[in-house]
Amino acid sequence: MKKWTLSPQADLNAVNNISQAIGTSRLVSEILVSRGYSTPEKASEFISEGELSSPFLIKDMDVAVGIINNAIDEGQVICIYGDYDCDGITSTVMLYQYLTCVGADVYYYIPETDLGYGLHESIVRELKEDGVDLIITVDNGISAVEEATLIKELGMSLIITDHHQPGDVLPEADAIINPHRKDCTSPFKNLCGAGVVLKLIAAMDDGDYETTFEQFGDLAAIATIADVMKLEGENRYIVRNGLNCLAKTENYGIQALMEAVSLDENSLTATNVAFRLAPKINAARRCASPKIAVELLLCEDPEEAAELAQELVSYNNMRKELEEKIYNDICGIINADPSILNERVLVFAGEDWHHGVIGIVSAGITERYGKPSIVISIEGENARGSARSVGDFAIFRLLDYCDEVLQKHGGHMGAGGFSLKTSDIDRFRQMIAEYARINHNSMPRAEISVDKILGVQDITVDAIKSLSVLEPFGEGNPSPVFAIPNAEVVGIASLSEGKHCKVTVSYLGMSLQILMFRYSPDALPFVLHDKVNFLVSAGLSEFRGTEQISLIMLDCLKNGIVQQKYFNAKDAYEKYMLGEGVSDVIIPIIKPERSDVAVVYKALTENPRHIEDIYGKVFSDKMNFFKFRIAIDALCELGLAKLNHFESRVALVPSAPKADLGDSAILQKIKAL
Repeated sequence: MKKWTLSPQADLNAVNNISQAIGTSRLVSEILVSRGYSTPEKASEFISEGELSSPFLIKDMDVAVGIINNAIDEGQVICIYGDYDCDGITSTVMLYQYLTCVGADVYYYIPETDLGYGLHESIVRELKEDGVDLIITVDNGISAVEEATLIKELGMSLIITDHHQPGDVLPEADAIINPHRKDCTSPFKNLCGAGVVLKLIAAMDDGDYETTFEQFGDLAAIATIADVMKLEGENRYIVRNGLNCLAKTENYGIQALMEAVSLDENSLTATNVAFRLAPKINAARRCASPKIAVELLLCEDPEEAAELAQELVSYNNMRKELEEKIYNDICGIINADPSILNERVLVFAGEDWHHGVIGIVSAGITERYGKPSIVISIEGENARGSARSVGDFAIFRLLDYCDEVLQKHGGHMGAGGFSLKTSDIDRFRQMIAEYARINHNSMPRAEISVDKILGVQDITVDAIKSLSVLEPFGEGNPSPVFAIPNAEVVGIASLSEGKHCKVTVSYLGMSLQILMFRYSPDALPFVLHDKVNFLVSAGLSEFRGTEQISLIMLDCLKNGIVQQKYFNAKDAYEKYMLGEGVSDVIIPIIKPERSDVAVVYKALTENPRHIEDIYGKVFSDKMNFFKFRIAIDALCELGLAKLNHFESRVALVPSAPKADLGDSAILQKIKAL
């Protein structure tokens, strides 16, 4: 369960002013106000496509253009030094294609994942031996202080194009194009690497964005989405217009990849690019070499492009298999020692887990359990890991705290990476637990922001259709989330042979249908005639030629369950299981009676169901989550139930022998408090 955060009710005067001034629907205006666009000027600026600011407003842009033009005129050898992720790959392709078209003697170099991110001394020396005169970095270089000095000593020139935050000391380069420089006057700072390259190319064409965007808008949009940049300001312009470029792209590689993943011009959304296109490009470096993705995007033969696209699809499937292996290993670790899940930060380590996917696995673990997680791949005497977080738990502060046992580390609020000696992993675990205990008595929870409670006037085809003006949806501009509170469940229908279901509810005098994916009818956390609060996304679908509203459940909560009380009880249970004691105040309400355990037992079936869904069924004023979990643990201890801790699913044990609750050590211990 995620913590629901409902936006304050939008100021009606602000809503009316926006609707009248820019013509948006009332629903759209309310969402804009709830997201902070509270004046017609702010709302109009967000919704309008706007324009890209002059590339020459970026510090050193004119210097870089002069150096590159001079290198082309003199026939100097230019090397584009890229990065191995989707942003770095597309940036490399964009600049390589442009420089090739204008007659430059240019080639590209992208380090393999094993070598690591950024410039490296050994590669710099190799480039010198290869006769390179000018190195242009894309999506990296801002932290390469020592390497930049070496490049200068070797007599080569260096232009850095990057979008990552600079350190206190800038590299000694001939030009540094990075909007985050303190002395940069460019009004928009949050471009991805490909966005910076797009501006460099436009500057090479005297600031002409029209031609530049026509050639490279598709790649810039893919990179902006893949690098999870906030879709505001100039990024919104790049993605919105770039999606149009994608729909009519002449890049054979992109065409082949879109065909391979069954994307056409009618299904080109930022979400589909993020989940269907970008992972295939990233799969090359995770499972093979990033050069394969570069070759695809540079390919000029449709048949070869189709083969390369299928190769990326196969690598993406391989990536999924690698992830599945790690998940299976983690499942074994958890089921062997379920107490791990009570820790404030979940830490897992395994032999030879593929380092290219541990970040994805960490993100999945954090999503599954709503806690920060760290996944470590042990490779002989050395190990490397990746971390993901929730809420205000800062990964970079955690890694700084553990600095003494880490060889290298870096990150930001929500994610990070590191390396360390395998022999230091146990100490690292201890320091993680220590940091979390000192700084977070109660851990932050994963949240879902709710834009508004749906009213009768919002549930119309025209109102839902009007939401399209807010697109593209993505980081910083999520698809709207709506609340449907206190709805009575009046119908439950099975879909796809029980894999999904459709719930009919009565709400504000209307009958609404809500799709619940991955829920079978018998696994729902409620029954007919229960009052339930739903969070949904809203869109349109077509049935027999008629548009109709499509509501998809994102989360649900049975009426009466107060989230803060639920999370407090869950925190208390986990602290109890960690041996941190229980407050005297709550002791009287956490001890399950025999009747409480019986209620939980009767709610179980032989079909495994998620713990939270079962809790929804048995919740009452006297059944808090702490008491419920103790009951589950006792039933499992006595062999009457079985809990898959990894999946958080519990089921009755068929034909289990009778058991006496008095024999439960778990119940005896809790009663002794």
